[in-house]
Amino acid sequence: MSSASAEAGATWKPRYNPWLIAVSVTLAAFMEVLDTTIVNVALPHIAGSLSASNDEATWALTSYLVANGIVLTISGWLSDLFGRKRYFLICITMFTVFSFLCGTSTSLGELIVFRLLQGFFGGGLQPNQQSIILDTFPPARRAAAFGVTAIATIVAPVLGPTLGGIITDQSTWRWIFFINIPVGILAVFLNAILVEDPPWVKNRKSRGLDYIGLSLITLGLGCLLIMMDRGTDDDWFGSPFIVLMALLAFLGIAGAIGWLLIAKKPIVNLDVFKDRNFTAGCAMIAAMGSILYASAVVIPQLAQQVLGYTATWAGLILSPGGIIVIILIPLVGRLMTIVQTRFVVAAGFLVMGFALFFSSHLAPNIDFPTLVLMRSLQAAALAFLFVPISTTTYLSLPRELSGDGAALFSMVRNVSGSIGISVATSLVTERSQIRQSYLSEWASPFHQPYDALVDQYERALTATGHAAGSVHGMAVGRVYQVFQTQVAVLAYSDVFLFFSFVAFLAVPFCLLLSGKKAADGEGASHAD
Repeated sequence: MSSASAEAGATWKPRYNPWLIAVSVTLAAFMEVLDTTIVNVALPHIAGSLSASNDEATWALTSYLVANGIVLTISGWLSDLFGRKRYFLICITMFTVFSFLCGTSTSLGELIVFRLLQGFFGGGLQPNQQSIILDTFPPARRAAAFGVTAIATIVAPVLGPTLGGIITDQSTWRWIFFINIPVGILAVFLNAILVEDPPWVKNRKSRGLDYIGLSLITLGLGCLLIMMDRGTDDDWFGSPFIVLMALLAFLGIAGAIGWLLIAKKPIVNLDVFKDRNFTAGCAMIAAMGSILYASAVVIPQLAQQVLGYTATWAGLILSPGGIIVIILIPLVGRLMTIVQTRFVVAAGFLVMGFALFFSSHLAPNIDFPTLVLMRSLQAAALAFLFVPISTTTYLSLPRELSGDGAALFSMVRNVSGSIGISVATSLVTERSQIRQSYLSEWASPFHQPYDALVDQYERALTATGHAAGSVHGMAVGRVYQVFQTQVAVLAYSDVFLFFSFVAFLAVPFCLLLSGKKAADGEGASHAD
């Protein structure tokens, strides 16, 4: 970089208010993150409308996640290739177009193709959002700026099931895609006016096309995400297809890492991991991502499948947590100026561990307020994680690596989220089998409490006018329903307990993060 360019970079400031820029880029990212969870609750409606099974309809989720995960990784290279602002606007525009086409799909095949393309263009939104915020705000103000970013990263997955449930219950599943259209148009308009590329981004040269790196990343991440998304339904390694996906994922990821380390112009620069803060931040965001997405799926699943809630009410369990996050984030930003960031993150994981441990105390007759309290405590812990982790991750990362850093950071968060969801759903299935095997020993005519419960149901059925000859069979059926409910509740309790251990295990690793307070970054600068 010439001295004139370096001087221009040092004195560059955005023409418009940085907070307007932060809100405009976050609007686009919020729309994309919301779309990753809003579809979940609508799958049964989509399957019925398009004459497909629920298992087939899940490919609408898988196709999106695969394309999204691959593009997240290479978005830094795509930004260099097209120019960051131009690429960001292309992503918003095409994401909106394919949202419309998803809503007009007349067959499952069409929907899967359009979701694939929607995920392809959506993958560039989160990394570019973070990269733009990194360049727009000086280090001392990034903690507050990442508070805005957290609205997209934490609140959107929480609100997705709620909004999806309300839309599918009150209207049609097609509107979960159509609502992106006005948001996308507004985001294109705002970002076209407000966002600009600073001199060091404009002068950045394209690295060319690394065919080998791109192919290996596509193979590795694509097969990994397919394996994670389909594993539970296909009996994991009991399925030859899942075994093949696991083998290809291992070969692709291992090959990609090896190639990127020796390539002269790699499609993704792994030098970002030489920065201790960045590496530790990725590890912390992986733990947070797995807990965030797993809990956002497990709670509505428990409410709908076991407790009989509608999609709307299942989503409403999560909504107060989103409000709490928005309230707490500014307070966390203040806290970071007086307490070392690593201690704030450690406190967040500690609170999360206790919140998940409390959530493991489920019961078949648990009420709505208690479920809301459980989720709200989990969300409160999340508020202490995302902003401190994001701020510290980029604290000492050189400016020229910020694009690849933002891409890899977002990829790690999303892939860990997919892994968290897969682990949670698999644990529900596995623990249900284990719990059923244990409880079945007591669901026997040789066990007095079982006989007492059957007798209680027989008397109740007889009192309501049922024939004496049929009440025993009906009573046993009722007891079996109670038995299955207790099995499911215990299985979900085990899942919460498992993720509480994950949160507690993350606490000591928080010490690997920088010991600086947020205000200490004021004098920090990027390396040119």
